Amino acid sequence: MVEVTVTPQSSLADRPVQIRVRGLSPSQLVTLRAWLKDEQGECFQSRAFFRADGAGEVDPELHAALGGSYSGVWPMGLLWFLQPDTLFRRLVKRDVAGSPFRVRLEVFDGLCLGADPREQPLASCEAERWYVGPGVQRVPIREGRVRGALFLPP
Repeated sequence: MVEVTVTPQSSLADRPVQIRVRGLSPSQLVTLRAWLKDEQGECFQSRAFFRADGAGEVDPELHAALGGSYSGVWPMGLLWFLQPDTLFRRLVKRDVAGSPFRVRLEVFDGLCLGADPREQPLASCEAERWYVGPGVQRVPIREGRVRGALFLPP
């Protein structure tokens, strides 16, 4: 049974996570896809092609992506190379304290180039990427023409 995991499942957006796929056939060619919808409903996604090792595992920290949104060894590549489906959109988190970005990770058999809704992933999981840690207080700043926010630790 194929399994994809993200460790830790919930983390701050600037912290690294480990992405692993297990249960593949040795040397199996797979596509790892990451995607999320921002607060306006815009979809951002990335994908990378990998060949499973002799144990039937893929670890982006150790294995080079063969192509897709990036190539080479990039442990966080699936999260760093997220691109909008609509041109000229930027991934911006407005409600930094209230909710995380929920990133969906999926594994597909072979090379998966498009987002064909009929194509079923072999496995999937979800990761939460928070922008503010627990207990952090956000204080709006308005002084003359200066606008900003002060984030105070617990």
